Amino acid sequence: MRTGKGRKKSRPVRRVIVVDPRRCLACRTCEIECAVAHSRSKELLQAMAEEVPPRPRVTLEWAEGFAVPLQCRHCEDAPCVAVCPTGALSRENEESPVLVNGDLCIGCRSCILACPFGVISMAEMGERHSAIIKCDLCVERLAAGRLPACVEGCPTGALSFRELGEVAGAARKRAAKELIAAGGSEQSGGREAS
Repeated sequence: MRTGKGRKKSRPVRRVIVVDPRRCLACRTCEIECAVAHSRSKELLQAMAEEVPPRPRVTLEWAEGFAVPLQCRHCEDAPCVAVCPTGALSRENEESPVLVNGDLCIGCRSCILACPFGVISMAEMGERHSAIIKCDLCVERLAAGRLPACVEGCPTGALSFRELGEVAGAARKRAAKELIAAGGSEQSGGREAS
């Protein structure tokens, strides 16, 4: 897309929460930080006393001996948005996070069934009203120039907030090193045999 004087309009950079399960201690600080960030008071002690206790949008799961903090992946073609009959789940554009409008949620749970990661849940929102909750990447914190609460609070750096291109680049480098190491051992094995 071009804008005035032939310059390309730059697209917003998509950033994601990246998990390094080797660094996770399963301390659940991410869950606590998330719940507090989504509380009315934004303070731990006050949040614990709120009439409707805040709930985290990140969940710690165990897989093959590792603790893995899971949260919404804000899928490009989000199935939760596609199945929502009221428009309670939406995104501003393809680079923005999938957000929930609790006032529009009717509690049908279609999004919970459609989510491939199982990271959407129901929560009490007040008297006789419940709605879904999910990670919103702490959009208010991002707007203030801060990191998502789970990332900022992680004591071991198991969670990071990185550009998608940076994540892909690191994976390519890691894969290239593994291929070189595997190829090098095959070549040296082949030379030794001859």
